Amino acid sequence: MTQIITTHKNADFDAFASLVAATLIYPEAVAAIPKTMNPNVRAFMSIHKDLFNYVDRWSIETGKVTRLIVVDTADWSRLGPIAKLNKRGGLEVLVWDHHTGGDIDATWKCRESVGATITLLVRQLKSMRKLVTPIQATLFLAGLYEDTGNLSFSSCTAEDAYAAGWLLDRKADLALVSKFLRPAYGEKQRDVLAEMLKNDNRLKLNGYSVSISRIHIDGHVGNLALVVGMYRDIVNVDAAFGLFVSEEKNGRQKCMVIGRSDNEGLDVGSLMKSMGGGGHPGAGSAMLKGVNLEIAEQMIVDLIKGNQQSSVQISDLMSFPVFSVPPDTPMAEVAKVLRQQGCTGVPVVDDGMLVGIISRRDFKKIRKEDQLQAPVKAFMSNRAISIQPGKSPIQAARTMVRHDIGRLPVVEDGRIIGIITRSDVMMYFYDLLPD
Repeated sequence: MTQIITTHKNADFDAFASLVAATLIYPEAVAAIPKTMNPNVRAFMSIHKDLFNYVDRWSIETGKVTRLIVVDTADWSRLGPIAKLNKRGGLEVLVWDHHTGGDIDATWKCRESVGATITLLVRQLKSMRKLVTPIQATLFLAGLYEDTGNLSFSSCTAEDAYAAGWLLDRKADLALVSKFLRPAYGEKQRDVLAEMLKNDNRLKLNGYSVSISRIHIDGHVGNLALVVGMYRDIVNVDAAFGLFVSEEKNGRQKCMVIGRSDNEGLDVGSLMKSMGGGGHPGAGSAMLKGVNLEIAEQMIVDLIKGNQQSSVQISDLMSFPVFSVPPDTPMAEVAKVLRQQGCTGVPVVDDGMLVGIISRRDFKKIRKEDQLQAPVKAFMSNRAISIQPGKSPIQAARTMVRHDIGRLPVVEDGRIIGIITRSDVMMYFYDLLPD
């Protein structure tokens, strides 16, 4: 299995449709689905499972992969375990996406501001004169309609409409599309909506009318995006945000932020991107962990204002110049540096380029005293996790948690320009700066 096609976690219809369409364009590649899929997509897959060929992403042997085709996202963080291919040398990466931003440095990409990623793949299918079956056309139309609000969102383009017409011409079933796109609305959703209206906080920000509602939820409640959309319609504002807080098994809180906008000037997807999530101009979401509700709400307010704290980037928080050691530094000298600097690790830099990280835990590898005279390059971690200066503090925090590290070198064009620590990020989020 040398070529695989994949998409983002919590895949929606546009993601799954784009995945299937990509198998027609790249017939030699294997479609690998993420572990988490939207419930309505799962329902569609369970009924039509014999009609589509795919494997579970966690079963992929990444060591054999030479080409990775990514659809409906350009972010490594949204690819789950396959993201470890980020460090693979010689990997060919192809990206099909209609979102802005992303940190995948693709070998080749097709990224345009259309309403849905499937529109871009339909264009390619048309040019290749590929045969599309009625059920494939139905799936593709479901993805297109879901991401464009049945061609009603402001992000929808003429090409989306042309693609829809082409799919209908290939016998896409509108009744089936409607059935699977119709989200469930039951007692749980009704209770959440009532609670949101009760806790409605209406604001005027930067000329926009905005409503934000913060509520706690117990257990799983599906289709919260539908509830937020209804909430926005009822309170009749330019944009509405729901902050849904629940408790994890470890006792920590997590907050799902869902936003909906009906104003072209207020891009909810970009706002959520700044909070570590993503989306489209009219819809977006982000998952925050360990951040209290007041801070989450203030982040939204500040982002809409456009000139406040939430616009802070890593470059605003990092320390520089960076104290580092060259790769030939003896381990004994490194130990002395760590004691003198009072830090738990330092970057290893060769001619300005980051080549590794050495931390106190790496000293556990030393078994003999004479090894203290060995160069640091023999004990350092070659897999140096870094971050770019334009990233957000939330992205830095998530990277540190994911890799269990306390510091991130800030790298631009391969050269280290600063460093940010766990303390820097925590002081930013929790306002723990000394008086």
